Amino acid sequence: MDSEIQMPAPVCLIENVKGKLLANQEALDILSTIPQPVVVVAIVGLYRTGKSYLMNKLAGKKKGFSLGATVQSHTKGIWMWCVPHPIKPKHTLVLLDTEGLGDVEKVRTEDSTTCVKELQLERKCLQIPFFNLSIGNGYKEKNFNLPRLCIRKFFPKKKCFIFDRPAHRKKLGKLETLHDDELDSEFVKQVAEFCSYIFNNSKTKTISGGIKVNGPRLQNLVLTYINAISCGDLPCMENAVLALAQIENSAAVQKAIAYYVQQMNQRVQLPTNTLQELLDLHRACEKESIELFIKTSFKDIDQQFQKELAAQLERNRDEFCTKNIKASADCCSALIQEIFTPLEEEVKQGIYSKPGGYRFFTQKLQELKKKYQMEPGKGIQAEEILQQYLESKQDVADALLQTDQTLSEKEKEIEVERVKAEAAQASTKMLEEMQKKNQQMMEQKEKSYQEHVKQLTEKMEKERKELMAEQERTIALKLQEQARLLKEGFQSESRQLHNEIQNLQKRVSESRSKCVIC
Repeated sequence: MDSEIQMPAPVCLIENVKGKLLANQEALDILSTIPQPVVVVAIVGLYRTGKSYLMNKLAGKKKGFSLGATVQSHTKGIWMWCVPHPIKPKHTLVLLDTEGLGDVEKVRTEDSTTCVKELQLERKCLQIPFFNLSIGNGYKEKNFNLPRLCIRKFFPKKKCFIFDRPAHRKKLGKLETLHDDELDSEFVKQVAEFCSYIFNNSKTKTISGGIKVNGPRLQNLVLTYINAISCGDLPCMENAVLALAQIENSAAVQKAIAYYVQQMNQRVQLPTNTLQELLDLHRACEKESIELFIKTSFKDIDQQFQKELAAQLERNRDEFCTKNIKASADCCSALIQEIFTPLEEEVKQGIYSKPGGYRFFTQKLQELKKKYQMEPGKGIQAEEILQQYLESKQDVADALLQTDQTLSEKEKEIEVERVKAEAAQASTKMLEEMQKKNQQMMEQKEKSYQEHVKQLTEKMEKERKELMAEQERTIALKLQEQARLLKEGFQSESRQLHNEIQNLQKRVSESRSKCVIC
């Protein structure tokens, strides 16, 4: 996928089919291919009030989103246009047009003059404090105040733009084809200021915890919201984020494991000379894999997915240890066959079945053992495979010893004891080596745990600080709104907001005193 998305025209993201919301797979596929963070700009309003014209301007195009005169009632829904962000490198601007609220057929039959009058009326309305509330408890006042209270609550930071009429009323239906020099110069200037403000002030979309949203995350949020609405549930951001976290964290585990396996395969040359050499490589790859998981995961409740990652990393480490043992065993077996086969052939030919043959046999055996031990790259099974071979040939050595007529019975007894002592010494050495390996594995397990804790602690502390900063910003905005409500004489709404502020302040206080890892 190229670094910048190229969409020649908008596509419908969410269709309204017989009152049921459906996600358009084509649009979802486009979102899934956008790895960059997204800046989402959505617009809502009635048909033929200039929404689509402004969105086309934001896209840097004259045509794209259908303007009012061309909209058909069957195209209702939310339309999406993804374009490279004009001033933020490696960001994608996602424009969402609701195609207008209300009855398109009714609006379309109205005279253009009426629309111009409505635009002029809207301009006059915007010139007064548009979000001021109406005093009174009647139905009319409540109906007037409710949307304004919602906007003031959920959009504490607001910016209003006033647009002059773009052109003579006879040309309003041809806005798509008009050049800037054919439009009112003041209107052109206002549109430029509007676009500049949107580009410079619209932030990268994030979800709680400061997690940046990219195309696939936005895709999953869309599906989660639509599924909730289709089931008759009220869409909830927190539930949507948790559902998204389940999907993303599962993918983050698999991505981290794939990275670990890839890096181990590239860095490890089996068999390794020691177990510690393999464990050191494992630890380096494990650390990088955990970093990758921490970077791409979020909202991992009770560290469920990080525990799964730890378990899978341990299983993969054990698999590499098993492969290392097998590679070493295969290498040593092949080397033993190469070195000791000539000796076995000589035994079969009876070269050592004569007086003094046993002594010649043991001398030859010691020479071959030294040759085997001098060979590099045998791995961690070198001694064990050698001892297994020597034990398998001990009957041959015993037979040669007992038939050697140059040795007295006493000398034979001494030799038998010597061989037993040598075998016991080798067994003790192997046992010590096994204990050493077990100790190394236990130490590695503890180091792995400490690495998980270290990286998780750092991430949780960072998220805690980001959350506190976000909550403090929210409190400051709510305090401003509360003061405004008091000034306007809305005591009940002010008290309700005061309770929200107190609850939020309590959560901030708890966050400050809360330990990072329990």
